[in-house]
Amino acid sequence: MRKDKEKVFALRAKGKSYNEIRSLIRVPKSTLSEWFRDQKWSNKIAFRLASNAQGKSTIRIKELNKIRGENLEKLYKEAENEATEEFEKLKYHPLFLAGMMIYWGEGNKLSKDRCSIANSDPLMIKVFLDFLKKICGFSSPKIRAWLLLYPELKEKECKTFWISNTGLKQEDFTKSIVIKGKHKTRKLSHGVCSIGISSTYLKRKILIWMNLIAIDLIEEKYNAGMV
Repeated sequence: MRKDKEKVFALRAKGKSYNEIRSLIRVPKSTLSEWFRDQKWSNKIAFRLASNAQGKSTIRIKELNKIRGENLEKLYKEAENEATEEFEKLKYHPLFLAGMMIYWGEGNKLSKDRCSIANSDPLMIKVFLDFLKKICGFSSPKIRAWLLLYPELKEKECKTFWISNTGLKQEDFTKSIVIKGKHKTRKLSHGVCSIGISSTYLKRKILIWMNLIAIDLIEEKYNAGMV
């Protein structure tokens, strides 16, 4: 075993993250990922680091509410740097990965501050709600939901459905949007539910996380000889 690999394994056994190891020993993250891929004890450390990162991320996002003016742009840049550091701890967290993949496929990419998804599947809305609460640290009234309905649908019944199947509360909903005409291809029995928050700070993090997930997936394919 290479001497640097012995040192890396010793540091990992002490609970060090990939970023912490890389700062002490100049080994690429892709190499670290390859070395620890099949090490169950290392994966347990990763899960523990992910749980710790969840609390730190929550505090950091909440602190932003107290800051105004010219310091905001500086903090947004810090959010991007922070997201890169947090990713190494969060990327093994199942709920983090689920929330990010949902956002990657269904999330708002254009808005500067809107972190929201829209879908007709209540399970998808439920998982993303858990992501916002347990990973990002948000709760009511910050989290908002709204329905997209066709005229033939009854708003009260639809809200009852979404509340019963997602964990959303009545007070989480804002005014529903009713569109004209009937759906030409399929009937959505309970409309489409949108859920999200407004936070430029979190939006910056989410965009960084999506990019890092893509890079990690590509690196994994190369390391496995699939590309």
